[in-house]
Amino acid sequence: MLKKILILAFAVVVAFLFFYFDLHKTLSLQQIQSRYLEFEDFYNQHPLLTPALFFITYIIVTGLSLPGAVPLTLLGGALFGLWIGAALVSFASTLGASLAFLGSRYLLKETVEKKFSSFVEPIQKGVQKNGGSYLFSLRLIPAVPFFAINLVSGLTSMPLWKFYVVSQIGMLPGTLAYVNAGTQLTQIKTLSGILSLPVIGSLLLLGLLPLVLKTILAWRKNTQLYRKFKKPNQYQYNLIAIGGGAAGLVTTYIAAAAKAKVALIEKHKMGGDCLNTGCVPSKTLIRSAKFLSDCKKSSELGIEKVDVQFHFRDIMSRVQRVIQKIEPHDSVERYTQLGVECFQGEAKLISPWEIEVNGQILTTKNIVIATGARPFIPPIPGLHSADPLTSDTLWALNELPKNLLVLGGGPIGLELAQAFLRLGSKVTLVERSLRLLEREDKEVSQWIEQKLRADGLQLMLSTQMTEFKKLDQQKIAICKTPSGEKEISFDQVLVAVGRKANTSGFGMETLGVELTPSGAVQTNEFMQTNFPNIYACGDVTGRFQFTHTAAQQAWFSSMNSLLRPFYQFRNNENLIPWCIYTDPEIARVGLNEIEAQQKNIPYVTTFYNMDHLDRALAEESAFGFVKILTKPKSDQILGVTIVGPSAGESLAEFVLAMKYKLGLNAILKTIHSYPTLSEANKMAAGVWRKSQLSEKLLKISESFNKWQRS
Repeated sequence: MLKKILILAFAVVVAFLFFYFDLHKTLSLQQIQSRYLEFEDFYNQHPLLTPALFFITYIIVTGLSLPGAVPLTLLGGALFGLWIGAALVSFASTLGASLAFLGSRYLLKETVEKKFSSFVEPIQKGVQKNGGSYLFSLRLIPAVPFFAINLVSGLTSMPLWKFYVVSQIGMLPGTLAYVNAGTQLTQIKTLSGILSLPVIGSLLLLGLLPLVLKTILAWRKNTQLYRKFKKPNQYQYNLIAIGGGAAGLVTTYIAAAAKAKVALIEKHKMGGDCLNTGCVPSKTLIRSAKFLSDCKKSSELGIEKVDVQFHFRDIMSRVQRVIQKIEPHDSVERYTQLGVECFQGEAKLISPWEIEVNGQILTTKNIVIATGARPFIPPIPGLHSADPLTSDTLWALNELPKNLLVLGGGPIGLELAQAFLRLGSKVTLVERSLRLLEREDKEVSQWIEQKLRADGLQLMLSTQMTEFKKLDQQKIAICKTPSGEKEISFDQVLVAVGRKANTSGFGMETLGVELTPSGAVQTNEFMQTNFPNIYACGDVTGRFQFTHTAAQQAWFSSMNSLLRPFYQFRNNENLIPWCIYTDPEIARVGLNEIEAQQKNIPYVTTFYNMDHLDRALAEESAFGFVKILTKPKSDQILGVTIVGPSAGESLAEFVLAMKYKLGLNAILKTIHSYPTLSEANKMAAGVWRKSQLSEKLLKISESFNKWQRS
């Protein structure tokens, strides 16, 4: 810190002396012109010292971002001629710029990153990807102040060597133009008259050169990519989506609404995971399980006893009944009426414009891959012989497992473990991490763990499964725990340790569509793959695996494919809400503390405990909290986590507020119906507001009120 203060003090002193002794006036065009003969005479008497002094002065002026660089450049041309002057100015200006770059990085970078991290992060990503091109373009455009470029570049992650090399080359055309103008120093009347319109136009065109080159390189890359495929003379469809889940359905729905000719290919069931094996069946099962849990707690509501009898197969029949009620929304009949041509069968990519299905070749201008994901089965010895269940296959169960072993402490594992526990299974959940829901803050893990243990869940953390085997017809799981090796007896094992994108078996490998290191389809901000006319959306992209995110990505895939190459919408996934449907529910949008700390984003935490919420007390569900992260000294919301009853419903208000830049003051001023669970949002905003009141202000208020009473 002391070094920074000393360096800053030195720079301030030099700048003060520069202006105090009117050196900025000495380096003005008029002064240089009037004293040119003196400079020339000094140069004649000291032919080596003069260029050395000029070189050092130029470095100091540019290094400290002082005014006078342009007149100095003109003087260099007048004294030393075009080539020597250009060499001196070119190297001096680049060295000075590099000093300013280093000074900005050393003195300001850390502070700026902490205070403005949300703005700096996307800039850093852009610099890492195309920083050299951006800098080169800016250096070629005289209208952009060079000192500003030096200081801003220092705040980025650009390496010094790259900054130096690009600056040296990028500033050269402008340097030559100004030095050449300096050879006619006595004829120059104003600095604005140095560059003629043709010269400025030429420099601007040079500034656009990197963008032109980038476009040419992209075109060349695409030409090479498509070279081995024969492009159809015309297309049968504007767009074909592969996969009839949420992503594929929304993609084709939007395209058909825009009057495009669209096709949808689904090899199994329309509706995909969400309808058939995911959101709909799991939430239906959770509702039945919650009813049983409420009945067991009837005494808390003043009801002595509730006698409940049920058959597990009836609950599973209800699950299928609910699916059947929703099926028409996603059916072939409905989408056909909407204008989508639906194909039942396996798709195979033949080329970037051709898909084979049921022996028929379909041609299309654009393809959208929406093939979803499937549960991942870890390679644990003996696991396959234990006939593991997954979130895809458990819906065929007709008998309730007496002893259910659940692998995985993520959202799917927790939701289903709690549901089967409430239905009457003895459930053991094994998680290899130190806590549940590692992506969430520690309080979230602690609260849900407390609730699940109270419900009777056998929870084993920091536990690694090593083997599955059968012993006298009994299924046994062997695991390593912090206290040693243990055996777990079970009837059924549910594997919920993650999902793997469906990227094989339909020609993507042969075509050469690029994948991420985790095996998902690689897409850019426009949802394009490495083939510009092939898009991907939904779980197959490996990002947020939620139905509402799949729908959002599908909108971008559909619109961008139809509008390409005239316009493209960038997908922004910074404000994705999600909910875990345990009891209590866990809902979040924006940053939590873990993410804020990882990104070095400063924040203030506001915490409201639902123990005091009237509606929650009335419903015997006063369990949970609202946790809000705000920008320091501001009501701007950075992120919200809610744990409690109907958390997913209450979160919507915060999502709206963050989307439209409304702060906690707006939520505090909004009238909420009483008594409701959403009042917790207003209560939390009130806690924040109270924390902003200073003791001094309260004392002034107290004195004022006392005066009013006198």
